[in-house]
Amino acid sequence: NTLFDIWIKYKPRLPEGYYNERLVKVGDTLAQIKEYKLALQCYERYLQQFISVNLDDVMFDVQHFKSAFFPNGVRDKNVAITFHALQARNVCIYQMVCSRDRNLQNGESLQTCLNALTSLQLTMQVALPQENLCWLIYNGTIHIYTISRHLMVMGHSAKVLEYLLWASICMESSIPLLSVHYLTWRATLYTAVSQCYFDCQAGIHGEVFARRGLIKIDELKQLENISSSLEHTETEKIFREATLKMSVMIFKRAVYESRRKSNGFRRESKANPRKAVNLSWPRTTTERLLVAMFDGAAAQFLAILEALSDRSRNLLPPHPPVPDEVQIRDVTSELFSAGLEILSGNRLKKRKQLVRSLNFQFILVGNIFVITAGEKGVSGDAAVEFVKLAFSYEEWNVFYSAFEFVDNFLQAQDDPTWKKAEIELKLLTLMQPIVFPGKFERSFSVSDGGNSKEGSTHQGSLKTQTIRSECCSGSLKPGDPFRDLMILATTALSYVSTFEQNVHPDKEILVDVVMCLWQKCKTELQQIQKSGSHCLEYIHKHQAYQWVHILWITNAIIEKSNIADTNVMFAEITLCLAAILENVADS
Repeated sequence: NTLFDIWIKYKPRLPEGYYNERLVKVGDTLAQIKEYKLALQCYERYLQQFISVNLDDVMFDVQHFKSAFFPNGVRDKNVAITFHALQARNVCIYQMVCSRDRNLQNGESLQTCLNALTSLQLTMQVALPQENLCWLIYNGTIHIYTISRHLMVMGHSAKVLEYLLWASICMESSIPLLSVHYLTWRATLYTAVSQCYFDCQAGIHGEVFARRGLIKIDELKQLENISSSLEHTETEKIFREATLKMSVMIFKRAVYESRRKSNGFRRESKANPRKAVNLSWPRTTTERLLVAMFDGAAAQFLAILEALSDRSRNLLPPHPPVPDEVQIRDVTSELFSAGLEILSGNRLKKRKQLVRSLNFQFILVGNIFVITAGEKGVSGDAAVEFVKLAFSYEEWNVFYSAFEFVDNFLQAQDDPTWKKAEIELKLLTLMQPIVFPGKFERSFSVSDGGNSKEGSTHQGSLKTQTIRSECCSGSLKPGDPFRDLMILATTALSYVSTFEQNVHPDKEILVDVVMCLWQKCKTELQQIQKSGSHCLEYIHKHQAYQWVHILWITNAIIEKSNIADTNVMFAEITLCLAAILENVADS
């Protein structure tokens, strides 16, 4: 209130243009320090000079929009600041939604985000014909991508597809933005559109759009070869990155469809995994396609990750139905086998297991990769994602072997980012015997200098057994039905209690841990709850103390990790604990 009292006081004393310019700049400063509510008031106070009604009422009709905010036309000297205020207003609205409902559980939150996208689209539509406003178009594509990416992660790809398409076409329609300087960003938008199609189960359209992107990139490359203002090595790097992004999206469908098309022919005999580890690369049809489409292990590993990634597939069951085609299942296994071979270092002449290379780094953003240039090495982020995918697909041989490679790398790092990844993978190893009981037999690993490492165990690798023994309470013996549950519960609680916030596991992992514990304990706990005033007698008779203890720990995990608002089921957990404690008090 003090801030706006000052504005009201000085408005009649300052030139109108200067006042408006300062007002918007103050909004920008507030937005930079994440005071979005105050910043929004600055932008709206500026925009209210054009219109007295609700600003949202004019955001859905282009003619009404132009007449309201640009009565003197879009060539007026003040249009740039007006466009900027309009865009910044939408960004603030989106950020305010994120602060109160990050997971968009409220339908109104989702609609507000979509309204912001529509408003950004309208603003760009009016500004697009003005070449001198190309910076507004560029900024608009960034805002659209940011909001759309969030909605894609939340499962709303179908709703944002049109906006990402619009952003891509705007980049192509603005002559200044067609330069090589903006190609990396344009390729990122193309990738997002293609990913949207895949999320909507329209893979053929995703591949077609990626091929269209390759054509656009090639057209620009031909023009650049005629007249280049940049260093040749720099332009080559930019074109290589953009081409790689498109090729990865093409491979995502082609690796499966090529096998489907050959369905009528004799099926290639599947190599025995024990023998395959000693064969020379490329060993399978999938690996031959990788070699044909991509140069270098890093690019091939990226293609493998994207081909395996499926936004509808969670870490834990239930998963989407597995395709009936044997060929598709073979491709999935071959992709994991190829990824493990690269990860192990056997694919590279120099046996570097993991490199978080400054020359080549993957940054994973909701299964969309932003890639910088380089030739060799697999980033730590990509390797961690590969292990999680192996867990999701229940490829246990790959999971065990990849976990050993990645965990060795993570333990050697000091950065909190890697500590967080290490914690997440350890939680997966602890959830495994609970979610997938009896599925731990391991019979082969990867080649090591031509010699395959073989072993067989019903409890995973030696490293995963070590993790369980380190986390195990001394009072719990092997074979105790509570052992695995108690190890998981106490370990997760220790992670969210003793580490800094930036080292806590992702909320998605913690939600999976809590749901895993609850599903395993729910039936027994509800029986305890129903026993009413005989609660203590029931607990003693059925030796059910451990169930209540696990419930207590589970509730503590929810409280300390601030995930209570991510799933309505967590309210049931808290209520169950409260009811049992009340019954115990009354007993």
